[in-house]
Amino acid sequence: MGLIKGIKKLADHKDIQVSEEQYQQIDIWKALYKGYYEKWHKVQYQTINGQKTRTMKTLNMPKVVAQELATLVFNEKCEISISDEQLSENIKQVFKTNSFYKKFQDYLEYNFALGGMVIKAYAENDQIKLSYVTADCFIPLGWDNKGINEGVFVNEFRKGNKKYTHLEWHLWEGDQYVIKNEVYESNNSTDLGVKVSLKDFFPNLKEEATIENLKRPLFVYFKPNTANNIDITSPLGISVFANALDTLHSLDIAFDSYQREFRLGKKRILVPATAIKTVVDPQTGQMNRYFDANDEVYEAFNFDQDSDGIKDISVALRVEEHISAINSLLNILAMQIGFSAGSFTFDGKGVKTATEVVSENSKTFRTKQGHETIIEAGLQELVEVIVQVAELYGIFAGPEDYEVTVTFDDSIAEDQTAEINKQIQLVSNGLTSKKKAIMKIHGLTEEEAERLLKEIREEQQTATAEAIDFFGMSKNRNSEGE
Repeated sequence: MGLIKGIKKLADHKDIQVSEEQYQQIDIWKALYKGYYEKWHKVQYQTINGQKTRTMKTLNMPKVVAQELATLVFNEKCEISISDEQLSENIKQVFKTNSFYKKFQDYLEYNFALGGMVIKAYAENDQIKLSYVTADCFIPLGWDNKGINEGVFVNEFRKGNKKYTHLEWHLWEGDQYVIKNEVYESNNSTDLGVKVSLKDFFPNLKEEATIENLKRPLFVYFKPNTANNIDITSPLGISVFANALDTLHSLDIAFDSYQREFRLGKKRILVPATAIKTVVDPQTGQMNRYFDANDEVYEAFNFDQDSDGIKDISVALRVEEHISAINSLLNILAMQIGFSAGSFTFDGKGVKTATEVVSENSKTFRTKQGHETIIEAGLQELVEVIVQVAELYGIFAGPEDYEVTVTFDDSIAEDQTAEINKQIQLVSNGLTSKKKAIMKIHGLTEEEAERLLKEIREEQQTATAEAIDFFGMSKNRNSEGE
């Protein structure tokens, strides 16, 4: 990132305790996720015509892994239920206005790739807006056992040949929550530079805003359910593939070799060294070569005088060997990121995923559930932040006590019909209550399940009364009474 050292020098703010190394790793994870990490993918090689540079081919597994995991954990079928009906409607409206389900899945993918993300809530034109921030643009300043409670958001932009950095500080000063905004100007990409006027770039922002009576910060930090072994004292998360970099590099080497096998394996021809030399056309004076010096197919060789000269030494393509090597590396990668062996396979055309059906006792499903635990806690905090901002600006009020339940889509790992039959059997044998079964099947809160159970009982009573009338039982009883 290159800015932490500069930000640390700002004496009027809190000390930054995270290391530069963490953000250097984030830069690497981000480059790999985007599909080009210069240290790996810029390849230099020697030809007859001198040194050349090319870009190594890549399977881009960091993107595949992050996308697959984000899809497994969160999608449109995920339900966020709130016990209070009015609050539930208000939160649904906020999510709809902010296209939450689509944006959250995108940023959840960035979260798994870069090791974290942040969602901020703020008010604009009597509406709650959500702002999403990737891990490379957030620096924690303070934290405790509950999580990160102070931080600075970094936003870089350019105008002309100068770089500008907007720093948005979220700090606690006693019981007061303080938001400070600053802009710095620099002539290069490494230094923070000098402080300039905020109004020149953000006329609607205040340099400092103090908010009282807040219970928690106005942002929520999400991270993967993976322990940080880069800096064990840091509250930041790490990428899901942070400990699989060697495997990812080997995969790209193998895939690059696989693609070049077709290009270089077509022909390999030995030609006399004299055929490679440059000669002058006596009529035009132009320099000519017998063969293209940039073509890797031809190799110059000093033949004996009795030799035939040009020789074709083409070899058989090693297709199956490459496919087998890539698949073995994919199994190692799956193990390192918490997926079951065989989750990713290479068939010579591309990588296929085998997570369409996942058993409940599989490693993939356990990893999915582990990430869901962290995501659920974060979403519950997000609802708290939204309610806090809404009350602060008088948009809507929340009840003193409410319950937030997140029901993830487990259909990828469960047969819904089998789950329903399982709950019916448990109720029939007296091993669970009808309310618990309804909560499990429909993903409802306890209060919602009670309301549904009440509706079911009322319908059953109505149906019983109608059946009695249909068979004339009430009439018969009246006749007997007469």
